[in-house]
Amino acid sequence: MLTSLKLRFGRLRILIGTVVMDRITKAARLMIVSDLDHTMVDHHDPENMSLLRFNALWEANYRHDSLLVFSTGRSPILYKQLRKEKPMLTPDITIMSVGTEITYGDLMLPDDGWVEILNQKWDRNVVTEETSKFPELTLQAETEQRPHKVSFYVDKTKAQVVMKELSDRLKKRGLDVKIIYSGGMDLDILPQGAGKGQALAYLLKKFKNEGIPPVNTLACGDSGNDAELFSIPDVYGVMVSNAQEELLQWHAENAKDNPNVIHAKERCAAGIIEAIGHFKLGSNSSPRDIADFVECKVDHVNPGYEVVKFYLFYERWRRGDTDNCETYISSLKASCDPSAIVVFPSGAEKTLHECMHTLKVHYGDQKGKQFRVWVDRVLSTPIGSSTWLVKFDKWELAGDERCCCVITAKINVKGSGGSDGYTWANVQQKWLEGYEKKDDSTWLF
Repeated sequence: MLTSLKLRFGRLRILIGTVVMDRITKAARLMIVSDLDHTMVDHHDPENMSLLRFNALWEANYRHDSLLVFSTGRSPILYKQLRKEKPMLTPDITIMSVGTEITYGDLMLPDDGWVEILNQKWDRNVVTEETSKFPELTLQAETEQRPHKVSFYVDKTKAQVVMKELSDRLKKRGLDVKIIYSGGMDLDILPQGAGKGQALAYLLKKFKNEGIPPVNTLACGDSGNDAELFSIPDVYGVMVSNAQEELLQWHAENAKDNPNVIHAKERCAAGIIEAIGHFKLGSNSSPRDIADFVECKVDHVNPGYEVVKFYLFYERWRRGDTDNCETYISSLKASCDPSAIVVFPSGAEKTLHECMHTLKVHYGDQKGKQFRVWVDRVLSTPIGSSTWLVKFDKWELAGDERCCCVITAKINVKGSGGSDGYTWANVQQKWLEGYEKKDDSTWLF
C-alpha cells in the first residue's frame, strides 16, 4: 500500500510539473477556479464580450505566473463541446463532472490518486438500483453519467423530499454519498469525498506538499454545486451577479458575514474581473477596455501583454472599430524589426513590413460582421538578455468559421525590462490540426 501511495504521488508530481514547473518556478501568484456555464461563460451574451475581456486580461497579465482552473458540472464530452462553441482559454487544470474528475494540461491527463479516493464506500450499481425506485427522478443524458456521478432531473417542488429519502436508503446500503441539487432541476449523486470543494481542497493540499501553494485563490460560481468552493479556508469567492437562488440562499445561511465571499454586481466573467479588483489580487484592467493603445502607457509590460495588444489592434482594424489613421500603422511598423520575417502556414514568407502594408488595405473589411480574434496559451521563454521566445495559439472567428494558428515569435525588449515596449523580430506559423483556414489568402498574421 505504501508503495502504491508513493507511485501515485510520484505520478502527480510529474503531472503538476508538466503543468506548472515549465513556466512557474514558484507559487502561482493567483489561481482562479471557475465554474463555466453562467459563470465564466455567459450564454446570454452572443458576442461573448465578457469572456473575451477575461481572456485578454488573463493572457496579458496572468498566464505567465498564475493558474487557471475550470471547475464544471459538465462531463468531458460536453466540456469539449463547449470549448468548440465558445472562445474559451485552455486551463491548466480541469475539474469536471461536479468534482469527480481532475485532469491536467491541454492533454487532460487524469489524476489516478483522486479516482482511488472516490472509490471508497461507492458502488455505482447500488446507486442506480435505488434511484430506479423513484419515479420523480428522470435520468439525464448518457453523456452525463460518469463512473463517480449519477445524474437526474427532478422538479424543485419534490427535490428536498426525494433527496432525504434517497440519502437514507443509500446509507442503509452501506454507501457514503453526497447528493447535490443545483440549477433548480439537476440532481447529482456522488461519493461523499467528491464535489467541487473537495477537488479544490485536494489540489491545494497537493500544491502545498510540492512547496508551491498559490499565493491567492479565487473561486467563482453561480449555482448550488459551486457552494462548496466558497467553504474552503483561505479562498476568496465571488458569486456572479446572475447567481441562482439556491446559491444565494446558501450564502445567506452560511457565509453572509464572510468578507472573503462577495456577490458581484457584474454578470459572469465580468463579475470575475470585478472580484479580482475588489480583493486586490492583481490587475483587473482588461486590454479590451483600452480605447487607444498608442496613447495608453502601462506600468508593467510583459511579452504576453505585447501579443494581446498586437492582435486586439488587428481585430479592431479589420472590424473598422478604430480610426483609419496612419499613426496606428506607423506605430505597428515601429514595433517590428525592419528585417523581421513572417513564415505563413503555407510556407510562404513575407517581411512584417509587407504584412503591415497588406493590413492597411484590409481596413474595415470585417465591419458589421462577427469577427473576433483572441490568443491562448501565451508562454514566454527568455533566450537572451533582451530576447523572448513567445509561443501562443492565435484564434480567428469569422462568421461560422473558426481557425487557429500555433505561432512562435521572437520578440526583443526595448529599453529596460520592456518599459519602452517590444520589437517583433520573427514569426513562425502553423495550423492547429483541425482548425485550418479554408481560404488562407486572407490570413494576414
